[in-house]
Amino acid sequence: MPKKGKAKNTLNKSKHTKLMNQKINKVKLEKQLNKERLKAIINKVNESKIENQ
Repeated sequence: MPKKGKAKNTLNKSKHTKLMNQKINKVKLEKQLNKERLKAIINKVNESKIENQ
């Protein structure tokens, strides 16, 4: 027989899911920013090579 009343762990599960999503989004954002920084550096180096030739 199912228990009556509120489900047992729904509050903690929702908080945990929210925090984990924040963590995942933060990591994705950091990776994306890192890729953009590297691309900018590569473009700058390539431009300086072209100017020096």
